[in-house]
Amino acid sequence: MMPEELTASPRVEDAVAADGKQKNAVSRAAASKVPEVTLLFWVVKILTTGMGETTSDFLVHRFEPEIALSLGFAALLISLVLQFSVRRYIPWVYWTAVAMVSVFGTMAADAVHVGLGVPYLASTLFFAVALAVVFVLWHQREKTLSIHSITTRRRESFYWAAVLTTFALGTATGDLTAYTLGLGYLASGIMFAVAIAVPALAHLRRLLAAIPAFWSAYILTRPLGASFADWTAVSPDRGGLDWGTGPVSLVLAVAIAVLVAFLTIARRRTPA
Repeated sequence: MMPEELTASPRVEDAVAADGKQKNAVSRAAASKVPEVTLLFWVVKILTTGMGETTSDFLVHRFEPEIALSLGFAALLISLVLQFSVRRYIPWVYWTAVAMVSVFGTMAADAVHVGLGVPYLASTLFFAVALAVVFVLWHQREKTLSIHSITTRRRESFYWAAVLTTFALGTATGDLTAYTLGLGYLASGIMFAVAIAVPALAHLRRLLAAIPAFWSAYILTRPLGASFADWTAVSPDRGGLDWGTGPVSLVLAVAIAVLVAFLTIARRRTPA
């Protein structure tokens, strides 16, 4: 019989297993290309949606639509190339890509309606189906839709395809409620603020799993931020405060930059 001190007890084995799981989780987090989901994550995400909405409108009204769309696509392409080239999550790289997705996603949704004459209801349904296709393909290939598993190039590709589609879907949905349903920007923003609380509360009460709760809230951040941004920017005859798309875009961009700088400093100070 082996000495007692050389025999691993169940408690020791459990502790070793737990330590191994914790180390694996830390390793996955370090290798992930996306941030942890915190309150600050949602704040910055909503700010980028508003900034993308007003920036898109500002560019389209200052340049020819074709030129604005080309500039938006070029900025998106450059930011995504940079994001894919880094090996880990870098706050300013990641959030720059999100901001450019917001700008171009808005332009894409507006082009479908204004350029092609597609009704908001039809474009909303189209982007909803497109997002469902992305999720189905992603799950078939990777067996998960968790953002905590974004550690390979293919998973990252699926992730950004979903992000881009959610922005376009959110834009079309916000325009649908504001224009087609006649709610206006402020009422739409309040409605989406209430709607985004539903998956959060459902998840807290364990009625909805983490992954569907996350993506449901993620989709709703787009019309939420865009509705309030439009409300502050548009003229009073459209139900807004008439602050202008340029000033609103600038204020939101500065706020995003400050928060991303804070995230960068906090990340550097956090022990590995």
